[in-house]
Amino acid sequence: MRKKKELPLLEKVRITDIGAEGNALARVNNQVVFVPMLVPGDVVDIKVIKKRKKYLEGSVVRFHEYSADRIKPVCRHFGVCGGCKWQHLPYHLQLQYKEKQVSDNLLRIGKVDIQHINPIIGSENIFNYRNKLEYTFSDKRWLTREEINSDNDFENKDALGFHIPGLFDKVLDITDCCFLF
Repeated sequence: MRKKKELPLLEKVRITDIGAEGNALARVNNQVVFVPMLVPGDVVDIKVIKKRKKYLEGSVVRFHEYSADRIKPVCRHFGVCGGCKWQHLPYHLQLQYKEKQVSDNLLRIGKVDIQHINPIIGSENIFNYRNKLEYTFSDKRWLTREEINSDNDFENKDALGFHIPGLFDKVLDITDCCFLF
């Protein structure tokens, strides 16, 4: 029987950019590492969870240093529901990184020869603007780590909310959302 290879722990890695789908990006030994929910300037230990041909995917194990650009998210569900992947960044930086993604997708990935890309025009309303979402119902809601570790008894397991990212059979009960009208 083949023994599964242990995936490495990468220590004191500085996040340098934001890539596809809002995942933070770092380079370790000339290999790209994608990690969700980080900000350029964060220094973290990363547990590699997937090894791909051209890149690694990881999760944060420990913070050594927080980025000066990191802000406190407004939404109490941030990091769990998956709807607001950018709330830990000031709005002007969100626009900057999203604009960079558009440019990278067209020029570097798509090999489209464009001389000029117009800048993203930001909204006056940085909250309460969402015009589309998938709301769902369940009689067995997803409990957060904090809820599981609390002394509360969760008799009512009904949920009205969003699917947990990557777990479409799990529903997080959403009591309020900063992006809904």
